[in-house]
Amino acid sequence: MGLTHQSCGTGANKETFDKGSAKVDYVIALAGNPNTGKSTIFNSLTGLNQHTGNWPGKTVMRAEGKYINQGLVYKLIDLPGTYSLMANSVEEQVARDYLCFGQPDATVVVVDATCLERNLNLVLQVLEITPKVAVCVNLIDEAKRKKIRVDIDALAGELGVPVVATAARDGLGLETLADTITAVATGRLQTRPCVVRYGELIEAGIIKLEKQIKQLVGEESSARWLALRLLDEDETVIVALEKWLIKHDQCRISLR
Repeated sequence: MGLTHQSCGTGANKETFDKGSAKVDYVIALAGNPNTGKSTIFNSLTGLNQHTGNWPGKTVMRAEGKYINQGLVYKLIDLPGTYSLMANSVEEQVARDYLCFGQPDATVVVVDATCLERNLNLVLQVLEITPKVAVCVNLIDEAKRKKIRVDIDALAGELGVPVVATAARDGLGLETLADTITAVATGRLQTRPCVVRYGELIEAGIIKLEKQIKQLVGEESSARWLALRLLDEDETVIVALEKWLIKHDQCRISLR
C-alpha cells in the first residue's frame, strides 16, 4: 500500500498496527539540517506510531516511529538536526555515530529547496558514509513562491541517488517519498552516489585503511568515510570507533 497525506497523518496505519505484530522489516534514518521540515516529514509518515526518549548517555532527544508501505513495516529514526557530521556538537556526534555504526537500511536526507547550496554539504557527507540514500527536497512550495526552480532530475543525476520533491506541510510528494525509501531499502533501486575524490596521496591512504577497517567493522561499514576521518586524526571518531570495537569484542587495543 502507498501513503497519502490522509493516511500518513495523525494515527497513520492505526488499524493495521493494532492487528499486526511488532516485526520491523527495515530501519530508516532521517537526517537533515535544522528547519528543513524534517520533523514534519517524520510526523506525517509515522502519525501516532512513535515514541521519544534520549539517546544512550546523551541529553539529546531520540524520536522513532513506525509506518507501513507496500506491506512492509519501517522503523524511522529521526536524527538530531545537524549542519554537518564533523561532530562540532553533541547533536552532530549522535547523528554521525548512528549513521556510521548503526548501519540503517536506508537514509533519507531532508534539504530545504530554498537554500540547497548550504544543505548539500550534509548530503555529500552522508554519501561518503553510505550509498543507500534518498534525498528529500522539502519546502518546494516555498521555493516556487520565491521563484526558485529546482531541477529534481538533474540533481538526482549529479548526486547519483534518488531525489524527491515534497511540501510536507501539505502532504505533497510523501507517497512518492515513501515508495522511494522502499525501493532503496529493499535494493530494488541501486544507487551510484557521487564520490568526492581527493589527491593521489590521500586516495592511496584511504585504500590502505579501507581494507583494514572492513576487516574490523565489516564489509557493509562506512569504511571510506572512517578512513578519511582517521587520516584527519579526528579524535571524536577515533574514540567512537574504539568504543564500537570494544563493544563488539573486535579489538581491545588503541587505534592511536
